[in-house]
Formats: sequence, C-alpha cells, structure tokens
Amino acid sequence: MEGDAELWGFLERHLASIYQGDWATYEATTHPDLSLYEWFVIPHRLDGLAFHRFMIEHNWATLGRPYRLDLVEKRLQRYGDVAIFSYTLLLTVEEEGGLRHRAVNESRVAVRFPEGWKVVHVHKSPAGG
Repeated sequence: MEGDAELWGFLERHLASIYQGDWATYEATTHPDLSLYEWFVIPHRLDGLAFHRFMIEHNWATLGRPYRLDLVEKRLQRYGDVAIFSYTLLLTVEEEGGLRHRAVNESRVAVRFPEGWKVVHVHKSPAGG
C-alpha cells in the first residue's frame, strides 16, 4: 500500500504533465471518465479527456514559458483505494513584463485501478482576490 509521499509524487507527476504539455503522462494518470469543474473555462462540468488533450497539446497553461508550481496547504484524505487531494495551486509563469502568479483552490480525486492510480474528478475554485 502506497504511503502519503508516493501519492503526492503521483499527483505531482500528474500536474507536471499538464504544465509541461506531456499528453502521454496525463493520459496515463487520468481516467477516461474524468469529470471536472474549471470555473475560469466554463461554469459547467466538463467530462472526458478530449478537451484537455487539446489544451495540453497547445501548452495553454504556460504557453511554453518557464514556470514554477507550488502546492500550498496540502491535505490528503485516504479511504482504501480512493485518495482525495486538496490544496491551493500557485502557478508562477515568466512573461515579458516579469512574473505572473495565479492561485487556484483545487481538489483532485484519484482511484487506484489495477493499472495504478488515476485522477477521476477535479474541482477548481478561485483562491481569493
């Protein structure tokens, strides 16, 4: 049974795939039946992987610029083969005018399948003003 460090390592690999434009790793760490709420994209639930494939392959989050990810106020709740991660994600991206910061509160639910852990649900909300 994996410990907290291994599960956080899984999540960090999953998140890095998004910001590095690594579709193969994202697909390997995400269940095809993904459900997701991203308030800054659309005020409705997105299902499946097609939308995210397009976004990841086009480096939407960083546009290929240098970046840094920090997870603040991390919490992991583990219930057998289900792990619930909650944290504030701080994304810092280098832009022409300097550094741009964006903070988002996130919860990601992962389930352990025979082939390994996969994210099955994501919920994002604004981290304040």
